[in-house]
Amino acid sequence: MSAVAVDRFRRFVLPGLAFKAVVIGGGYATGRELAEFFLPAGPWGGLLAMLLATVIWGVVAAATFRFAYLVGARDYRTFFRALLGRGWPLFEAAYALFIVVILAVFGAAAGAIGAATLGVPPIAGTLALLAGITACVAWGNAGVERVFVWVSILLYATYAVFLVLALTEVGPRIAQSFATAAPVHGGWVLGGITYAGYNIVGAVIVLPVARHFRSERDAVIAGAIAAPLAMLPALLFFVSMTAFLPAIADAVLPSDYILTRLGHPLFHVAFQLMIFAALLESGTGAVHAINERVAHAGRLTLRPATRALLALALLLPCMLLAERVGLVGLIASGYRALAWLLIAIYVLPLMLATLFARIRVPQAEPTT
Repeated sequence: MSAVAVDRFRRFVLPGLAFKAVVIGGGYATGRELAEFFLPAGPWGGLLAMLLATVIWGVVAAATFRFAYLVGARDYRTFFRALLGRGWPLFEAAYALFIVVILAVFGAAAGAIGAATLGVPPIAGTLALLAGITACVAWGNAGVERVFVWVSILLYATYAVFLVLALTEVGPRIAQSFATAAPVHGGWVLGGITYAGYNIVGAVIVLPVARHFRSERDAVIAGAIAAPLAMLPALLFFVSMTAFLPAIADAVLPSDYILTRLGHPLFHVAFQLMIFAALLESGTGAVHAINERVAHAGRLTLRPATRALLALALLLPCMLLAERVGLVGLIASGYRALAWLLIAIYVLPLMLATLFARIRVPQAEPTT
């Protein structure tokens, strides 16, 4: 790949892959989140809710990246000091809650996948994820960016194969589900806003990779691209899920539910490994944001061992919470509260700043 192509990839595509990386673990890796927020609206209502969520993501991500570029923010603390002024600790508190819930969801999902696929105790899958995230974040920005790129390739390829198999095996059932769906009701709006609300914080989490922007235009384009990059795998997954309505709505792991009924044991294992990799990149992005916040606030250069220790200190209590609450309970209760909290202290102030405020902050020189 030429130097020009690499530069454009880093400026326009990499932020979207990073955003997708953070979103997928808490957004749709297992399918439980899609069952919670989209399936209740039916096939067509679910698609409308996904479209609404994509539009919200695109607008907010573009505004976030632009604001971050203008104020020279490469971590969420700097971003919210500029956006909220003295009120920035409000986001710090909300983000702490977000991290606890989201990492607990990842741990619970990894445990459920290990139990369903390998028959091991759930704690084994949870600890494997903990070890993987710790190893990935130890190497800083360069290592994290490589995780985003390579896992993204695996993820998009696996979801494409998944859709082909679903259309081949249960295509008529998918078509029938859409053809016989009840009329769309207004509930899809709330589902789309709630789903977008708790996931959009990913745009702030991935600010460390926004260091490649050269202009406001770069930032806006990258934000607009990020939304469809993040939602495409969810769309493929959701369409396949409609073939198994209404029973799939109650499945703890909808992905395992579908794969068991499609057959293809080898692909079943490969898909679950892909989900584990998706949880790994999502957890890596979330924990890396904390490490970068610590490094920037203290003006420190963190060594790999320090990054790993910080990650362990964060992950251990969250993963223990996963064992006590379980995947369904975490998603059903934790995500809705997070969505409205983040909309109130992040999305609304950002939109007001974008629409009405002139941002006159000296730009930090872009670094590579």
